[in-house]
Amino acid sequence: WRLSLLGQRYLDLLTTWYCSFQDCCPGGDCRISNNFTGLEWDLNVRLHGQHLVRQLVLRTVRGYLETSQPDKALALSFHGWSGTGKNFVARMLVENLYRDGLMSDCVRMFIATFHFPHRKYVDLYKEQLMGQIRETQQLCHQTLFIFDEAEKLHPGLLEVLEPHLERRAPEGHRAEFTWTIFLFLSNLRGDIINEVVLKLLKAGWSREEITMEHLEPHLQAEIVETDNGFGHSRLVKENLIDSFIPFLPLEYRHVRLCARDAFLSQELLYTEETLDEIAQMMVYVPKEEQLFSSQGCKSISQRINYFLS
Repeated sequence: WRLSLLGQRYLDLLTTWYCSFQDCCPGGDCRISNNFTGLEWDLNVRLHGQHLVRQLVLRTVRGYLETSQPDKALALSFHGWSGTGKNFVARMLVENLYRDGLMSDCVRMFIATFHFPHRKYVDLYKEQLMGQIRETQQLCHQTLFIFDEAEKLHPGLLEVLEPHLERRAPEGHRAEFTWTIFLFLSNLRGDIINEVVLKLLKAGWSREEITMEHLEPHLQAEIVETDNGFGHSRLVKENLIDSFIPFLPLEYRHVRLCARDAFLSQELLYTEETLDEIAQMMVYVPKEEQLFSSQGCKSISQRINYFLS
């Protein structure tokens, strides 16, 4: 018999919990769970309004991690307005690929303005970053590095990643292969994504009919033309990023779903009228159409507190 997706999800969660204190995987690294069933469930159930992300993230990440002999690291770049789900999906990846989530020895997260705030220290940052990547790869054969606010990274700092993203020639039989994922999160050119989506919707396309072919050429071309370090880096100019993944602007119906999820996560009761009230508190743009939430689903959890007082 075959478990339902939801039943399999709970079975995977139970297995992960058991393995957190019991040595139940002597044939592998217990820190690495690679729960693709759980990732698929999260993307399908918890993520709203991002059909392209659902399709691309699961297929790309799973395909890479199931490659027996990777010849390079995987680089994914998430782009879109604030509140559209970039950090949310990054967290889904961490939680489903690693037993200890962000606390895992195999995961490192960097915030550009916090970890690398001063341009004059870029050489020092490069040494530190190289050391952290090397140390993490020595600890784990499967690693994940997340760079938030990627548009604010100095291009010189990004040079550190180039050797990992250039394809290596086969070296015959190697005792051990490593899998490394670099994930970049950025608001960069979210406006271009919104413009393309708005144009297609006004032309009569449904949101779900929008494809990567509509968005990726515009997105990649605009990123190269920007004045920030990420767009000017060799990672972008030499096509070392495997995929630029667009997060679409969220509409009223998606904000309602985010509000519903926020109530459910806190085990609170809600009404349809309450969801409407919360969704109506958001600002919608452009001014004429008022179609997209300017903050996506950001601050929804805080707005719920207004209804609890």
